[in-house]
Amino acid sequence: MARSHKRSFAVIGLGSFGSTVATALAASGDDVLGIDLDEERAGRYARDLSQVLILDARDEDALKDAGLADYDVVVVAIGEDLEASIICTMNLKLVGAKCIWVKAFSKTHHRILSRIGADRVIQPERDMGLHVAETLHTPFVSDFMSVGNGFHVVTIVAHDIMAGRSLRELRNLAGDSVQLLEAMRGSQHLSHGKDDVLIEEEDRLLLLGRSEDLRRFTDMF
Repeated sequence: MARSHKRSFAVIGLGSFGSTVATALAASGDDVLGIDLDEERAGRYARDLSQVLILDARDEDALKDAGLADYDVVVVAIGEDLEASIICTMNLKLVGAKCIWVKAFSKTHHRILSRIGADRVIQPERDMGLHVAETLHTPFVSDFMSVGNGFHVVTIVAHDIMAGRSLRELRNLAGDSVQLLEAMRGSQHLSHGKDDVLIEEEDRLLLLGRSEDLRRFTDMF
């Protein structure tokens, strides 16, 4: 179904992380403005994005002139320049940016950004490290996502020990601390009102819970 509203994003800093975010959003059909101080780097993405500007993100007037208050979300993806990242975020607040996501590269940076009003602070390296650790610890976990307040959603791929167990049995094993949100076999949904369905190898189970409870459940198998 086509979306009724085309969203708009501005990405400040077109390094490895910022350019990946910007081009992926553009490929999804969103309106994306890319901003970078480096003329050569900005030029690489001129054809991929809706618009590219070369400006200093520490310059409040330049950010205001760029119309960043009109974008749905502004992503600050500046590299490891703590001062530039903080000043840019403060200036975005001053020019009236609606929603600001900022890349942080340390706990201290994260705390500062949260204090000055960033709507969301992300640490890609830390988040990916947690993802890798979880999938290494439990090899049949195919995806892992934090949803806040200590809760995570994981996708696990059923293997031979799970095969033949019913959804009702898995829910009983999970207890109240882990919710079985969905079970999928290919593109088929299995879980709605069908607790007697037997799990087969390669079925995918979507679970919600705290990390220790999810680990307790997966360790049963």
